[in-house]
Amino acid sequence: MRLKLEKRPEPSRLMVVATPIASVLLTMLIGVVVFDAIGINGQKAVVDIFLTPLLASYKWQDVATKAAPLIIIALGLSIGNRANVWNIGAEGQYVIGSLCAAGVGIAAGGGGGGLIITAMILSGVVGGAAWAAIPAVLRTRFSVNEILSSLMLTYVALQVLGYLVGGPWKDPNGRNFPATAPLTAEQSLPILFPGTTVHLGIAIALVLPFVFWLVTARSVFGFQIRVVGSAPHAARHGGFDSKQTIWLAMLIGGGMAGLAGALEFTGALKAINLGFPSGYGFTAIIVSFLGRLHPIGCLIAGIVLAVTYVGGQVAQTTVHIPNATAGIFQAMMLFFILASDILVRYRVRIVRNPKNAPAPAAGE
Repeated sequence: MRLKLEKRPEPSRLMVVATPIASVLLTMLIGVVVFDAIGINGQKAVVDIFLTPLLASYKWQDVATKAAPLIIIALGLSIGNRANVWNIGAEGQYVIGSLCAAGVGIAAGGGGGGLIITAMILSGVVGGAAWAAIPAVLRTRFSVNEILSSLMLTYVALQVLGYLVGGPWKDPNGRNFPATAPLTAEQSLPILFPGTTVHLGIAIALVLPFVFWLVTARSVFGFQIRVVGSAPHAARHGGFDSKQTIWLAMLIGGGMAGLAGALEFTGALKAINLGFPSGYGFTAIIVSFLGRLHPIGCLIAGIVLAVTYVGGQVAQTTVHIPNATAGIFQAMMLFFILASDILVRYRVRIVRNPKNAPAPAAGE
């Protein structure tokens, strides 16, 4: 008797929905066991990480602030992933987008208003897309793997950030601390609810998934992305250009990352320092896969990952867990969701070997 993986004619819809939920629950269960094993109250730690940010209303604005950039970046990455274009450098595009927005703000001096804010946001989108265009050129012209080129460009972006905030853009009144001057109230996104940190960028992040859903499900472009990703040979016969798809996927991914950086700068942080890169670009990869590359799924998954960010901070003060714990939980969720894809695409069969049957073929 042996186990055999048998390819499903089409992925099970139940498994597509159930495996992300199971991944989160399994992560919570393993967290309880591991924390108990090292002498920490595992149940309290997991409750504080996964449930307290949802149950405590005063934490909702923190969850929304963290979720907004994750959702926006994940939406852009999901387009590329559907087309088998793997943009791993969203963190660098996020940084460049924020720097482009900051450049417009600095050039405007003390000027503000709707026109300046709009220009800052648009420059962030253009900056992120331009940074993503570099690996697109390398892939389409020189067949350079976009995974490596986009990832390496992230570290270039960090060097650009360090140079600007520690040099020409450093706040002269910042006591020699490497950071840009804080934005004025006229250059910042409006707050939607007085007394909170909920800014206009959060509303944009909540609307964009529905826009992306309409584009991917109801447009020729969305059909093109799906066909190129699932059947590249058929796509060529259907008249879809793979190079054009790579360009569009990379530009959209970079533009969304740049938009997230611009909104984070103008809405939440109001200044850029060496700590501005917060790993959102890398965490958004987990968000896109946890959301099954679906726009509404990215919305839900972005909230889930934001909960782990905020909950990790809560658990640091309540049960004194390390700062990196939230990242460990996020990595576990990604591992489980990728591993569970086997069950989505294949079913497990038990094959009984009759006596004197020949040995199974390789791979069975």
